[in-house]
Amino acid sequence: MPEEEPELELSPSERMAHNSAMRISGAAAGRHRTQHALASIVLGFELIIVVLIGLAMFGLSVLEPRELGLIIGGGLAILIILGLVLMRRQRAGIIVGWVVHALMLATGIVLPMALIVGVLFTALWIFCMVKGARIDRDRTAWMARFETGAAAGE
Repeated sequence: MPEEEPELELSPSERMAHNSAMRISGAAAGRHRTQHALASIVLGFELIIVVLIGLAMFGLSVLEPRELGLIIGGGLAILIILGLVLMRRQRAGIIVGWVVHALMLATGIVLPMALIVGVLFTALWIFCMVKGARIDRDRTAWMARFETGAAAGE
């Protein structure tokens, strides 16, 4: 008989962080979406960075008029907030997230150091999309196997 895998135990702080991320991403009871939770976390951190990039463009006067840096940073911040709100919908938040990352990379044209940040966040976004989708698929398969086993009386 194969050895059973030990049950994963989360610490109270890990459980609280997980539940908060799932609630923010719109995961309803029984419908967990790890991909959406991870996307919400990445966009949330990126919101702070986008505001700082807008302030840097304004402060360094890389655009004429200077206020254009604030407008670009504010516009991206509003788009990120829209993505976070839409994350509760099926795919709309994910699509807005991809648009945000494309625009974030485009800010590297104006402020080259923003390209480094854009590449890092885009890599993190891609990693979270791939891993989140895999976790969701594995959870669905596990739940189906669990429900089949429970129905069979195991």
